[in-house]
Order: sequence, then structure tokens, then C-alpha cells
Amino acid sequence: MFRLIALFLFAGLLSAQEKPKLVVAITVDQLRQDYLTRFRGEFRGGLERMLTQGAVFTNAHYEHFPTVTAIGHSTFMSGATPSVSGIIGNDWFDRDTGKTVTSVSDDETQLLGAKGKGSSPRRMLVSTVSDELKLASQGKSKVIGISIKDRAAILPAGHMADAAYWVERKSATVLSSTYYFNDLPGWVKQFNAQRSVARYAGQVWDLTPYGGTKRTMPAADDPKFGDTVAMSPFGNDMLLDFLETAVDAEKLGQRGVTDLLAVSFSSNDVVGHEWGPDYPEVRSITVATDRQFERLFRFLDERVGMRNVLVVLTADHGVAPVPEVNQARKMPGGRMPAKVIQETVTRRLTEEFGEGKWILSPSDHSLYFNRQLIAEKKLRLEQVQDVALAAALSVPRVARVYTSEQLTRGTAMADIVSRRVRNGYHETRGADLMIVLEPYWMYSSSGTTHGSPYNYDSHVPVIFMGPGIRTGVYRRTIAVNDIAPTLAELLEVETPSGSAGRVLAEIFQRSTSEPLSGGH
Repeated sequence: MFRLIALFLFAGLLSAQEKPKLVVAITVDQLRQDYLTRFRGEFRGGLERMLTQGAVFTNAHYEHFPTVTAIGHSTFMSGATPSVSGIIGNDWFDRDTGKTVTSVSDDETQLLGAKGKGSSPRRMLVSTVSDELKLASQGKSKVIGISIKDRAAILPAGHMADAAYWVERKSATVLSSTYYFNDLPGWVKQFNAQRSVARYAGQVWDLTPYGGTKRTMPAADDPKFGDTVAMSPFGNDMLLDFLETAVDAEKLGQRGVTDLLAVSFSSNDVVGHEWGPDYPEVRSITVATDRQFERLFRFLDERVGMRNVLVVLTADHGVAPVPEVNQARKMPGGRMPAKVIQETVTRRLTEEFGEGKWILSPSDHSLYFNRQLIAEKKLRLEQVQDVALAAALSVPRVARVYTSEQLTRGTAMADIVSRRVRNGYHETRGADLMIVLEPYWMYSSSGTTHGSPYNYDSHVPVIFMGPGIRTGVYRRTIAVNDIAPTLAELLEVETPSGSAGRVLAEIFQRSTSEPLSGGH
């Protein structure tokens, strides 16, 4: 009996020792899965390390529409679809206030580091792995989110995060919110005061190896300095400068308990929107990301030891080809102003039901109707929605239109596009009409964008690397929603409350039949 107890205790001790000291949850904004194969011949650093030493899923997809930054970042660490998480876009129309809100806007908070209303994760209705780690450790674990974008820093870090930090692009100043504390920590103030970002002034982004030109960053006092740096690989370098300062100041991974750092590299998205996936700029920044990952891993090896660090990588969405590039290749694609749909729907509703402000808040993918007007005219909502649906479908290049009634009942959800639209609809926050264009068509008037339910927007990398992970290439289809429950299993914490994913047990070195530390 004594030997049995000793063996059980040893198994528990071994499991506890195998828990990482630091989890680094990385999002590279707009990193399409195919970039890892198209540009791999030029990788020599951290991305190559992950591809050779990690568990690499080559067929991971988002299962929601629209595919945008806020939803991708909330799904990453919650495992929840927008239908459950309540994060249905970067912004949406709030019927209670009659105003458009962002995914993280919070009038009850104030910005720190600048003037204005602050931001928080309060609009997210579910927990994240970060929250579950805080709960399991009774608050001892530290959780910090970092990005250029506020939503990309805040949402993966969850409700209980110790801090989230983002960057005001024009001034290149690090910000936070009174949601986390009453004042910026001293080390953040010092970082801002030192203006280390100024070292990127005059730096040259050399695109000549990729068929492009050289671009020089403006002077640090130039009004365009911050935006120009963010639209280059130097934006990610700037973020790493702050990340390293944060790890040292907060002693992340060095405190005898598992900490979590969620970091999102936003400059890839800024560059991608401007130029698109077929231009030298995107190739260049992806290769630079490989170099930056190696810098990150070397730093973490010095501070924590990479044998103690669990890394998971994904992207928040993909991106469409530039329509004009597609057309030159004899592929489908084009641009259409969103107002064409809005004007067509308004005109048809006016013809059928009379004058009025029928649409309260138009957006690219959805229309919110004036329900007060509908009630005043003694009309049924479904009646108005059906007329609007037919009108929207009459617009060339509109592929699908769904009413809230259809989405609530789950009717006509037979194919993958319909299921992704349904997963993106929240019953109290969702629009009256959700609209899907044909593949490769978009509302953007220049550059390119993302947001569709099609594979070029949904297909992203998923890679785990670190202690307890079985190296290999896994080719079956998974959902990005699977990351959160898999992390929860690895960390031995509760699965996030709204998770729709499954545990990717095939990547575990430890058998799931082994006793967990502490026993049950």
C-alpha cells in the first residue's frame, strides 16, 4: 500500500513539474496558413523552430462569420463562437443605447496613458483559459495581454487579467485602462518616457530582396511616425521591446506558478490590408516575423528557459486576395460599396411599407432595422425582414442573406457557409439581416480585407510547442475553438465556460489515462 501511495504521489509530482512556468499565447494578425508554406524556404528563426519542434495543425479553421479581429481573439482563448461569447464583431449596434459600440468599449472606465474612455473585456460573456488559470491558482498566476490593438490585448487575456496593454498608434504610447488599475505601473510610465520607439526613426525597411523598394521610417517627431512604424515590421519590433520589459518587470514565468502572456502582433494586419497577400510587403513582414519569433524565444530561454515555456500560435483570421490581382489572374472577385445594398433595401421597404428611417445602423455584413418604426406601423418584424431579404438578394454579387428569425430557428443551416453565419449570430446582440457576398468580393474600396466565411479568411495556423507536446504534423481538420479546451487540459484547469471545442489529445505526450496531479 505504501509503495502504491508513493507511486501515485510521484505521478502527481511529475505532472506538476511538467506544467509550464509560462504560457505564451501568440496571435499573428492576418497570418494565413499558406504563408507558412509559401515563405518557409526563407525561414531561419522562430517560425521555423515552431514548424519543426511543434505540433503543427495544417487544416485549422474558424467556424464563424464574420472573420474579424475581435472575434478571432475572443475565440482563441475562450473556445466560444460569437453566438455564445457575445463578441459578434469589432463593433456592432447596441439596441439598448441606440449607439454603435466596440467589442471592448467601456464608458465606466478611463484610458491610462491618454485621455478618453477606457476599454475592458466586459462585453465578452464567457471565460477564457486565462480566467480559468487565475481561478485555479486562486489568483496567484499572472495574466497579461499585449498588442498594438486594444481588442487584441484585452480579449485573450480575459476578465481576470492583471493587465492589458496596447498602443496609441500616432504617438506610439503604451496605454491601458482603469479596469485593471488606477494608474499605469511605474515601469510602463518609464517605458513611455524613454521613448525607445524613437530608435526606429530613420530605419530602412528594405524590400529589394522581394522585388520592392526601400522605405525609410520618418523622424520621431513627424506626425506620421507612429502610423508608419505600425505599418512595417518595426511595429512588431516595438511590441517586442515592450514585451521584454513586461516580462522582466512582472517576473513572468519566474515566480513558482504558471503565468500566461497573450501577445498579438498587429503590424502584419496593417501591412496586409494595405498591400494584400501577393505583394512583397506581406512576404517581407512574414519573414521578419520568423526573425522576431527567434528573438522572443531566445529572450524567454534566458529568463525562463524554453523547456519551461508552452507556446501556442494562431491567427485571428486570414485575408482575401486584392480583387484586381484576382481579376488579372482570371479569378473571380471585385468591389462593391456597402451602400448599394443599404439603398436597395431602404428603397424596397419604403415602396412596400411607406417612408421612414428603416435602417438604424448599417455595416458591411449586417443591417439593424428600426424596430420602433416597425411597431408604430403595426408591422410584424418577420414581414419586414422577408421583404428586406428579397431586396438584398436582388443586388448583384450578394450570395446569401439570412434573417434573425432564420438564424434563431436554425433553419436552412445545411452547408458550411450557413453554419458559420449561424455561429456568428447572437440572439440578443445580432442584426436583423446578415449578408454574405460571393467569394472574393468585398466592400473595401482599396487594398484588401477579410471577414467572409470562405476558406481564405478562415484557414489559419495552429501550432503548439513546449513541454508535454508531441512534435508532428497533423493534417485532419480542426477548429480554432479546439485550442482553449486543449490548453485547459494541459494546464489542468476548468474548460472555459462557453467553449465549443474538443481536446486535441493526440498532441499530448502524457497519456490521458494517467492520474492528474492532486487526484480526483
